[in-house]
Amino acid sequence: MKRLLLPLLLLAAGPALAEELWQGRSAAFFGITFLDTSTEGEMNGVRADEVARLEMVERQASEAMRAHGMTLLDLAPVEEVLDRIRNPAKCNGCDLRMAETLGADYAVVGEVQKISNLILALNLYVKDVETGRQIRGQAVDIRGNTDESWQRGMRYILERSIFR
Repeated sequence: MKRLLLPLLLLAAGPALAEELWQGRSAAFFGITFLDTSTEGEMNGVRADEVARLEMVERQASEAMRAHGMTLLDLAPVEEVLDRIRNPAKCNGCDLRMAETLGADYAVVGEVQKISNLILALNLYVKDVETGRQIRGQAVDIRGNTDESWQRGMRYILERSIFR
């Protein structure tokens, strides 16, 4: 009986422990970088629908972070540095340094890589500023370059990894 009780208690405490991770904490959300490695992007340039989708999933992630009790910090104090960085998700720790400058508990970065109009990869990562370690994050491949596929991919990451 004791062997069954401990796992049940841990399962019941899981959601509370996950919420403690976010409640009252601050995050520097550096947005989501769009990386177009498709031939289409090279030939045709930036597409307005993809820019709109990027803004849509950034908003989706921001709203979820706020809904789980996090405060998203204003990036204005590090804007000059951020403007010089192509991809905060891959900048040798610049995301952590900027987040530390802002006094954030977490640095949050993301990417969407378009391989083709059918295959895209969506990533979102949360790093603890104090330790520099990634505490949550996931990459998912999505099929189809539509509002629905992008939203579904972000929802999956948020529900299955970030706020599990």
